[in-house]
Amino acid sequence: MSVKQQIEVDLKTAMLAGDKVLVTTLRGLKSAILYVEVADGAREQGLSDDKVITVLQKEAKKRQESADLYAQGGNLEKHDAELTEKKVIEKYLPQQISEAEISGIVDEVITATSASGMQAMGQVIGAVKQKTGASADGSIIARIVKEKLS
Repeated sequence: MSVKQQIEVDLKTAMLAGDKVLVTTLRGLKSAILYVEVADGAREQGLSDDKVITVLQKEAKKRQESADLYAQGGNLEKHDAELTEKKVIEKYLPQQISEAEISGIVDEVITATSASGMQAMGQVIGAVKQKTGASADGSIIARIVKEKLS
C-alpha cells in the first residue's frame, strides 16, 4: 500500500472514530499531495512514494517552524497543536537515522572526496543526501558538515 493510500485509509478510520484533530491533519496532507500532483501534471497517475514523502517532510517542517514561532510568541496552545500535527505526519515518514550515523556518513564522504574548507560544503551535503535519501534531515546534515569542514 502506498503512503497516499495509507493516508486515505487512516482518514476514513479517523472520520468514523470522530477524531477531529486527526481528520483535519490528514485532510491537509491529502490536499498538499493533490496540489503537488496537479502542479506536476500527475493528477491521473499520482505521485511516487518518494515524492509523497518529500511533500510530507515539507509539511512536517512547516509544522515545526510554526510551533517554534508560536512558542516565541507565547501561544503554547497553538504550539502544542502544531507539534501534535507534526507527530501525525511523522508516522508516514521513514525512520530517521541518528546524528551519529549521519556523522559517520559525512566522514566517509569527506574522505572519499578529499573535501576541505567551506567551499566544499555544498558538494559534501549533496553526496550525503544522496546516500541517506529521505531518512536524514537536511538541516542536521548541513550542521554536521559545517562543523566538520570548519
